[in-house]
Amino acid sequence: MTLFKTTIALGLLACSGAILYAGSTQSQEEGSFIRTSSTSFDTDFTEAAEKTVNEVVCIKSYQARRQNPYGGGGYDPFGMFEYFFGQPQPRQQPQQRRQHQGEDDLVQAGLGSGVIVSEDGYIVTNNHVIANADKLEILLNDNSTYEAEVIGTDEATDLALIKIDAKGLSPITFGDSEAVKIGEWVLAVGNPFGFTSTVTTGIVSAKARSLGSNSSNGGNLGIESFIQTDAALNPGNSGGALVNLKGELIGINSAIYSNTGSYSGFSFAIPTTIVKKVITDIRQYGTVQRAVLGCTIRELDAKLAKENDITATKTGLLVQSVSPRSTAKELGLQEGDVIVAINNVPVKSRPELVEQLNKFRPGENVSVSYYRDNKKQTASATLRNNQGSTEIKRPGEFSELGCAFMKLSAQEKQDLGVRSGVKVSGLRDGLFKESGVKDGFVIIDINGIAVNSTDDVERLYSKINQEDDADKVMILSGIYPKSGRKYYYAVNLGGN
Repeated sequence: MTLFKTTIALGLLACSGAILYAGSTQSQEEGSFIRTSSTSFDTDFTEAAEKTVNEVVCIKSYQARRQNPYGGGGYDPFGMFEYFFGQPQPRQQPQQRRQHQGEDDLVQAGLGSGVIVSEDGYIVTNNHVIANADKLEILLNDNSTYEAEVIGTDEATDLALIKIDAKGLSPITFGDSEAVKIGEWVLAVGNPFGFTSTVTTGIVSAKARSLGSNSSNGGNLGIESFIQTDAALNPGNSGGALVNLKGELIGINSAIYSNTGSYSGFSFAIPTTIVKKVITDIRQYGTVQRAVLGCTIRELDAKLAKENDITATKTGLLVQSVSPRSTAKELGLQEGDVIVAINNVPVKSRPELVEQLNKFRPGENVSVSYYRDNKKQTASATLRNNQGSTEIKRPGEFSELGCAFMKLSAQEKQDLGVRSGVKVSGLRDGLFKESGVKDGFVIIDINGIAVNSTDDVERLYSKINQEDDADKVMILSGIYPKSGRKYYYAVNLGGN
């Protein structure tokens, strides 16, 4: 293993016939160097590197031959933001494609990284690393290999929890991502381009960085609060560890900003405050329990402050509207209030607010500090989910709708001749059954918007529920697999 040790020289001065270096001096008479310690500093990365490489794994994703083995790499949902899954196999190398073909007719579709979080084999990685995989092969730093099962995924935060049948593993120690400071040294550990156990280093460039606000699609990501670093990351690093000099995990590497698909100086990691909450929820409940305030907000700037006669604060989140049956309503928030803190933690931007709320579950209490008429107030309330409930949600379930939703595989979409869709499963008494929907119905779109996952359905369901003036109706468009006939259903969410 390569050991890293960097000595940084701070300057060069000329004085009285002698050359003076920050860190060393040379005497003209003796012609020798005398090293000093007052003008240089050493940063030792070896301890963190040696520890972390044994806690990061390589993940190889395989897909059946019927699927496109070249489509798994480097998709780009945000224009120049690259969610680096791994490198697709070059089309001009058919021999490489056949190399990964096994008894089950599988081909390698991509390569990423993961972080061991428990002694008994739980591993956290990015959702896009394991998405659409028919088989996951895990390579540890000691060259032992295992097949992994998917415990749960969360598309909104791009996180997934998988497990291998192993004992006595070396789990990583979680650090506090909120305590990380801009300018602090960090190490990134992963498997770029298949080079296993690779360590790169850099500094924290920014915190609570939003990718969505800079993206061409207006920002569709459930998490907007990334740690930005200049540690060199490339395809294959996705799902790997970002650690501090103690070797403590402070983030899961997830994205780079690039025009080419390779590293260009900007890397982004999901902070551990979010990672811990997501993987704990997946293990305990099978899905992530999300709490929301239930109000629309806008980041305060000088123009907004002047327009609203706000003089008590220069930063915060200006409340624009409040939804009924929401935490914001219970808090007593009104249009024109400026939110400045959650549980005494300052929030100056939307990403910072998202990060704080992601730490809590529906049913937990939270205090919100805000300004109204330039006077600071604090109120407490019970957090709710997007449906205005404090109940624990199970995977793919919406109690009011009375069903769960199953994601379609690539083969099912091909057989049905559709590009999107989710299947209604486990139908029971609820709004869907009342509207005539039957078990097995494949929903292609809701209100004209394509759906591909439970998260897509949940976002549209929540959006419709939060509309005050419009009719709360879900227009379902889809087909029944057996007949292939297209049907439309109107599901009234308003209760009228």
